Amino acid sequence: MTISHRTIGTGAHKVLVLHDWFGTSAAWGQFLDHLDPDAFGYAFLDYRGYGDRREVAGEFTLAEIAADALALADQLGWDTFSLVGHSMGGKAAQRVLAEAPRRVRRLVGVTPVPASAYSLEGDAYDLFHGAAQSPANRRAILDLVTGHRACGRWLDAMTARSVAGSRPEAFASYLAEWTTQDFAAKVAGSSLPVKVFVGEHDLALTAEAMRGTWLAHYPQADLEVLANSGHYPMYEIPVAFATALEAFLRA
Repeated sequence: MTISHRTIGTGAHKVLVLHDWFGTSAAWGQFLDHLDPDAFGYAFLDYRGYGDRREVAGEFTLAEIAADALALADQLGWDTFSLVGHSMGGKAAQRVLAEAPRRVRRLVGVTPVPASAYSLEGDAYDLFHGAAQSPANRRAILDLVTGHRACGRWLDAMTARSVAGSRPEAFASYLAEWTTQDFAAKVAGSSLPVKVFVGEHDLALTAEAMRGTWLAHYPQADLEVLANSGHYPMYEIPVAFATALEAFLRA
């Protein structure tokens, strides 16, 4: 099976990019305009049930994302590559690392979900688990994770893009996966260079949460708190984020 994808750049340093629960391979905003196409070759994968692969059948699991990511790397002829994962994509990227640790050069988590379980309780459980069928829930989540700072026009557009870009059953299944799966033991202690970015206004995946998970799992991990950003630095601070990301990848 040929895996459709988007690419930017032809540089020698190959980078596989995994999107968030709401997004697709196309949903990275102006950030894409600021990437260095001569130093890096980026490939952006859509998960099954999302984006250009919205109608592709699947089980909609993290293991399936990892398998497709590795199949895409094989398809592109990439023996080694760095991984960038946003939010749920950060957990999926760690699953790729667990499956093929020798192929990964560097790992970047962008406001990322940890490899351990991420439990939701009470109102948060209802809000997130109702989001597959309720656009209003999706909008409320977007407002929450950007610190109640984003304009209504942006929240409406992101909500509409999420609804159009994903199948409800895939959306619901991936939620169950990223909140309950725990494979931290498979990656803990890795000496891989790791960078973790969080937005100072993200009310969900905070710096404190990263210190208890990502930084505890990876001895070489470094945490950077992005000023004037919430959960979506690729939209909120695209130039600063692209600069910071590639500074780590070049190191």
